[in-house]
Amino acid sequence: MAPSSEATPTADQTPDSPVPRRGRVRLRRAAVMAVPAAAVTATLAVLTAQGALGVQFAISGMPFTVTATELDGTGFAQFGGLDHMAEGSPNAGDTGGEVLVVTSVIRDAKLTKLCQSVDLGGTNLLITAGDSGTRVSASDLTTDSTFLSGDASFNNIEIGNDASTLDKAGPKGRGPIGVFSQQADTVHIDKLRQTNYATTAAVFKLPGLKLRFSESGC
Repeated sequence: MAPSSEATPTADQTPDSPVPRRGRVRLRRAAVMAVPAAAVTATLAVLTAQGALGVQFAISGMPFTVTATELDGTGFAQFGGLDHMAEGSPNAGDTGGEVLVVTSVIRDAKLTKLCQSVDLGGTNLLITAGDSGTRVSASDLTTDSTFLSGDASFNNIEIGNDASTLDKAGPKGRGPIGVFSQQADTVHIDKLRQTNYATTAAVFKLPGLKLRFSESGC
């Protein structure tokens, strides 16, 4: 809830004046506290890691789709965060250049039939890998997502942790203090699908990598 001083018009602000952007940004920051780091249900999915609010670079603001037929991960953590676009980004819209995301961290991950696509307007940049018998592998894999789906199962899951106390995904899997989070020893997801704004990894091995333009995405 915004403080009453923000809700009441000032001498320089009429009742019909728009609410200052800083108030909207403050509310979005507060919303991070309420994001349950992805609902722990059969529709939960995963993919990236950093240990702070989102990734540590300015995102383009262009979302991309990631799919995989299977994901197996050891050391899983998840919490809410904010990603930031470069100042003056044409993709900022009315959000002030901020995107509320779910940050997912996997210490060691393996994926089957990975697909990533970016809609460039009229065509898609398409990347595929791991579909010839050798799986994609990644360490310290982190994804910042606005949509996740799949059929998920966890071993030794903990829900409701303070994000700053997480330890199953290693040092990079710790989030900000006071933020709702969850973690598990292992995670398995079938039919993974994500809408992401950023992905990072310490090591990312993509056997059978193919990059091309396509009329359709993943």
